[in-house]
Amino acid sequence: MPSPPSRVAFSVLGIDIMWYGILVTLAIAVGVLLLCARAHRHKLTPDRVIDFMLFCIPMGLVGARLYYVLFNLDAFSDNPMQIFNTRAGGLAIHGALILGIVTALILCRLWNVAPLNALDLAAPSFAAAQAIGRWGNYFNQEAHGGPTDLPWGLIINRETVHPTFLYESIWCFLLFLLLLKVDVRRKFVGQTFLLYCILYSLERFFVEGLRTDSLMLFETYRQAQVLSAAVFVVAIVAYVVLRRMKWRWEQFYY
Repeated sequence: MPSPPSRVAFSVLGIDIMWYGILVTLAIAVGVLLLCARAHRHKLTPDRVIDFMLFCIPMGLVGARLYYVLFNLDAFSDNPMQIFNTRAGGLAIHGALILGIVTALILCRLWNVAPLNALDLAAPSFAAAQAIGRWGNYFNQEAHGGPTDLPWGLIINRETVHPTFLYESIWCFLLFLLLLKVDVRRKFVGQTFLLYCILYSLERFFVEGLRTDSLMLFETYRQAQVLSAAVFVVAIVAYVVLRRMKWRWEQFYY
């Protein structure tokens, strides 16, 4: 796999427009379009979806940056203002998901929307957006693994390394297709979202082990692996419980 070209896509009035920003924006746009297109299957309207997005997208971006900063404080100790320099990268998908989902659950409470039903709607969009957004790491030359002699290795600084961003992008695209199929025939409320949690966490746990830039917990454990393992276990338990209860979405309001 060839080395990535310049991080800059083009310039406007002397301002560099980064590929990272373009791809993250594209990922969000595709995710929102998918939400609007599928909203009727979950008894929601596109207008209500947009209402959610006006709050969840900004909070998700804040969560993505805050999460990265909290687990990488040493990198900002000398120059705290760099915390706000997202143009250089440094957004953590786990942070975006956590704060975005928390925001969505609060809005579900306020607007009397079935929360698990809303999360089932959102799950395929999560996967699709991640499949696209991961390519921002390619242009930033980040989120890659260690040395490899595999034919699809990525060349970074004259060294061939695991393109872990590519592994996750492919997995998330396949997960997106699977979740679309499952959601059409879901057996219980929450099934689509919990499958997303289970299968994404499974992939992230193993792929994270290949990365060379992992955020660390207590300087010993890869943070993403710890969180992925916890989410995997909790989601498995929740899946079994909800499947046995077989709740319909209309019955699950706060």
